[in-house]
Amino acid sequence: MQSLPILQEENEGPRFQRQRSDDSRTALPPGRAEELAKALRGSLAGEVRFDAGSRALYATDGSNYRQTPIGVVIPRNEEDVLQTIALAHRFGAPILSRGGGTSLAGQCCNVAVVMDFSKYLHRVKHIDSEKRLGTVEPGCVLDDLRHAAQDYGLTFGPDPSTHNHCTLGGMLGNDSCGAHSLLCAKHGRGLRTADNTEELEVVTYDGLRLRVGETSPEQLEAIIAAGGQRGALYARLKSFRDQYADEIRRRFPRLPRRVSGYNLDALLPENGFQVARSLVGSEGTLVTILEATLNLVHNPGARSLVVMGYPDVYEACQHLMEILEFKPTALEGFDHLLFKFVKAKGDETADLKLLPPGKGFLIVEFGGEDKADSDDQARRCMAALKKHGNAPHMQLLDDPHQERMIWEVREGGLGSTAWVSGMPDTWPGWEDSAVPPDKIAEYLPALRSLFDKYDYHPSLYGHFGQGCVHCRAGFDLYTAPGIEKFKAFMDEAADLVVRFGGSLSGEHGDGQARGQYLPSISRIQGDLGSAWQNESRQKDRPLRRRRKPAHWFGLQSAAAGDLLSISRRSQFVCARGAALRRGRRVPPRKRPSDVSELPGHPRGEGLHARPRSLAL
Repeated sequence: MQSLPILQEENEGPRFQRQRSDDSRTALPPGRAEELAKALRGSLAGEVRFDAGSRALYATDGSNYRQTPIGVVIPRNEEDVLQTIALAHRFGAPILSRGGGTSLAGQCCNVAVVMDFSKYLHRVKHIDSEKRLGTVEPGCVLDDLRHAAQDYGLTFGPDPSTHNHCTLGGMLGNDSCGAHSLLCAKHGRGLRTADNTEELEVVTYDGLRLRVGETSPEQLEAIIAAGGQRGALYARLKSFRDQYADEIRRRFPRLPRRVSGYNLDALLPENGFQVARSLVGSEGTLVTILEATLNLVHNPGARSLVVMGYPDVYEACQHLMEILEFKPTALEGFDHLLFKFVKAKGDETADLKLLPPGKGFLIVEFGGEDKADSDDQARRCMAALKKHGNAPHMQLLDDPHQERMIWEVREGGLGSTAWVSGMPDTWPGWEDSAVPPDKIAEYLPALRSLFDKYDYHPSLYGHFGQGCVHCRAGFDLYTAPGIEKFKAFMDEAADLVVRFGGSLSGEHGDGQARGQYLPSISRIQGDLGSAWQNESRQKDRPLRRRRKPAHWFGLQSAAAGDLLSISRRSQFVCARGAALRRGRRVPPRKRPSDVSELPGHPRGEGLHARPRSLAL
């Protein structure tokens, strides 16, 4: 039996090796980082944490990735944020905004100065019930806004399953949605956080602070004519829009859950040159958000839940479009494996007896002014489906406890499908694909066939009425062959979703997990980045990609270089990949031929623990 000192050395050695590796990859040498920490401590009212323990705490999020930050700042007020950015800019340090750390694609991990907004900058600043607007600080938890708006009979539509601890800054960064995003559709709005954003107060990496939102042609010309940094920025954005408008109109996919890439279409004249919405989903790569004004919608006075059982989850998808005609507030789907996994993890309340017969299920929620109204909507939908020869088994629930139990199982899907006893470890990576809702009945069986080809067997669930599919697959991220198999699957999965006119992400964002499938990010998206900076001070550095994807993101590739070079120096975060470093390109690292070559992981923990620099 090994002694405690030997075991301690074996465990600590790889950990310290990883930290040294991360330190060596930052733009700041350790001595320079200490100088930055000292300058921050002398300038901020908030907390400055550059110690090893704090850096370790902030090295990961809800994803597969771990990267040790340069240090952590917990700003107490807006002035702290501005000072942090100014000092980071002076020292040449990347910055990364962070909220609840729930990101599943690695957006909250980077070798950067991490600013955690959730401790102090978390207020609901104002609710305007007449205009149906809510103004918040970026660290505000979603449920805090919803509780404040509830007093006025209002709510915020997008609601991720992490609604009780995710922050609105993170939702704006990822362009989140949620089960009840369909509530926005009932009020003529889109499903994404971007579609429900009115204005943002932002600051660029070089210190330009401005409020952005919809911009009329007259306002746009006036801003440009006024000159200064703001005028120059808007002139570059207008030039970008004019250059690529026709391509964006022609090639941008039209689906409600398109979250991958930048929201380039928000800058089109017919969309109001909505600069705020173009920034939502940029994952901290363009600006730092100081304040957000969001659109609120009417909160139904009562809700009714219908559960439908089908022979399998694929047949369940056949009725989605007909159900959507009845304007439900939520339309979720899942297979029988979800309940099975929950029960295997020890939750005895997750009983399939709660559900109608079947192996595929839909839960459909209707909102009304009162219970009679919502029940009536539910019954009309059920009556229409009963006319079909393949009508499902249906149950209109009237027990609040059962309703709550079913919602808890559905909302807990991510945790329920992770670390199931007796099964391979499961990971995000392809957990958030989205297609047009009318295509999901074809996409879902094709996706299952692809999983079967690679011997992955996840539970399939998600926001089926919005075209979004969630799952955690049993990727082998412990061995070199397993990682190669994972990469091959991801290549095919990306091509598959595009064949159905879909998106790599329906609400979780691209981050490091899927950024590599936004090809080269060198022209269109990079061009937009260029608009967010003073081009005389920034030379665009193209991102690398591992392969040439065959999908619509070729358009994003064309635009990305412009957008990112507008902003690359402005923010210099690169939550879309660890490959960016200040003023230089990171040389590609050798691909390991054997698991032992994976840095710092004697047992081959590889990609899930701290990936190599992902080539985007």
